[in-house]
Amino acid sequence: MSFNIDRYAHLCSPLHRWEPRAKLIGLLALIFAFGSVQNLMLLPVMVAIALLLYGRSQLPWRFGLTQLRYPGIFIAMVVLLVPFAGGETVLWQWGMLRLSQEGLFTVLRVGVRFFCIVTLTVILFGTTPLAQNLRAMRSLGLPPLLVDMALLTYRYLQEFDGNRRRMQQAMALRGFGYRGGKRLSRRTLRCYAQLASSLLIRSYDQATRVYQAMILRGYGVQGQPQQIPRISLASWGGTAIALIVAGGVAIAGR
Repeated sequence: MSFNIDRYAHLCSPLHRWEPRAKLIGLLALIFAFGSVQNLMLLPVMVAIALLLYGRSQLPWRFGLTQLRYPGIFIAMVVLLVPFAGGETVLWQWGMLRLSQEGLFTVLRVGVRFFCIVTLTVILFGTTPLAQNLRAMRSLGLPPLLVDMALLTYRYLQEFDGNRRRMQQAMALRGFGYRGGKRLSRRTLRCYAQLASSLLIRSYDQATRVYQAMILRGYGVQGQPQQIPRISLASWGGTAIALIVAGGVAIAGR
């Protein structure tokens, strides 16, 4: 799994040119509005809005599907049991299993809301570099400590994934997995335990070195306040349209 969600942030689409602070306000308003929808008649409208914005962002469709894959597995495991959880209108029954109409409607609402929210999230973080998004959150009132932790966590996940790949490649070059060596056995579990422990030790040492380097470079010392650039009228116009749409969806979706 790759953690470079902003790999296409260099493109030049209307969503890329949208100022990060204004875009954050507009898309978050749409996300919260989509999350509150209960009316089934409004679900196609939500999907149309999400797909329209994604198309305007010029992000590759394969990239969006890749980002949906892993969260989709989790939500699928959750919603598969909902149609059988109960309901008055029974559509199908086999023994103790009962498929209800209310459960199907709940699955439809949850699935469509999940798809739209994740699509908007991909647009938000895929059209702007992560550092700019975090600076926008900080300028909007997010505590600086949380911003720094989010940036370091994102960068650290990339380093952790790179270390894991290199160590697994080294294990393969030394014969791990040859002639059925990846089968579940005591030796295989011992190898994976050693891999995990080595990753944890290396991660701890690297985190300590990074923190010491940050302290030596003056992290935590109050510096001069940075000038915040103004938001253009075009960006404010996009935010206004997003807020109007979000308000309409929230009102109509009750």
